[in-house]
Amino acid sequence: MAKILITGAGGYIGSVATYLFLQKGYEVVGIDNFARGFRQPLELLQSKFGEKQFRWYEADLKNDLSPIFEKEKGIQAVAHYGAFCNVDESLTHPELYFANNTWGCAHLVETMVKYNVLHLVFSSTCAVYGQSQYVPLDEKHPVNPITPYGESKHLAEKVVEWYAKLKGLSYVMFRYFNVCGASDDSLIGDSKKPSFHLMQNAIRGAFGIEPFKLTCPQVDTPDKTPIRDYLNVVDLNESHFMGLEYVLKGGQSQAINLGTGTGNSVYEIIKTVEEVTGKKVEVSSGALRKGDPTKLVASIEKAEQVLGWKPKRTIKESVETLVKWYQQHPHGWKN
Repeated sequence: MAKILITGAGGYIGSVATYLFLQKGYEVVGIDNFARGFRQPLELLQSKFGEKQFRWYEADLKNDLSPIFEKEKGIQAVAHYGAFCNVDESLTHPELYFANNTWGCAHLVETMVKYNVLHLVFSSTCAVYGQSQYVPLDEKHPVNPITPYGESKHLAEKVVEWYAKLKGLSYVMFRYFNVCGASDDSLIGDSKKPSFHLMQNAIRGAFGIEPFKLTCPQVDTPDKTPIRDYLNVVDLNESHFMGLEYVLKGGQSQAINLGTGTGNSVYEIIKTVEEVTGKKVEVSSGALRKGDPTKLVASIEKAEQVLGWKPKRTIKESVETLVKWYQQHPHGWKN
């Protein structure tokens, strides 16, 4: 199996990705600066798979990565997850997002080219599209980000595209909305504090870990709450695995949307959490978000056509794995 580098390996999506790639037999080198990620899942995975198959380094993408590439000879591809992803924070601290998400990606790609590592899977975001002009959003939808977070990822995508044109980089960029669930065995889950994911917060509310506040306005759907794409984190990472195999085999560089193609309402998520936990989610009202679209889901036709990918896990299965994770780690990882 190939040797790959995973950035953001200590984060929620990146740690589940690391677990999946290790299960698939890849040799994995993980890096994280631990500004938002955690050491504990990486220590756990290294003890489970051994140092020969998995090694990790504390490193910031904005700094010199040469020592890692020099030490870890033979890296064939990079799965790039490392990013800040709090939309509200990006509105008050845009400098964090352009430095970490845009410059960090540019420096990573430059280092990749320097060491002749020319295959990249980039975990991007549907936030690059901005306000939806139609749903489901496909890859032909205009790109017009409306937040520094979306713009920082859009600029990172442009960096990747330019390096593909000028330096021979091959890539797949994945764009998606909301991520949920834990690994199928609930070994690896989400530890964001505070969390800004609906399912995570509803479960934490059900268990009394912290109060659950509803921040969405009433909209024109059957239950009056917005409909969104909630994609299982393992399904998401299986797409990245398939994308990496695709670029290693010489597949065409392109952007691909991911999601469920249908979506679920906010209340559907809350009701599923109540069903799985057997507990009532006490809901209080928080500051309402303004301008929330009624429905926001991604088209997944291209993902199925190009990669043969489509999501397999249900919302209930996502809730079940995440419930088991929080039962074991009510306050998340300890760093």
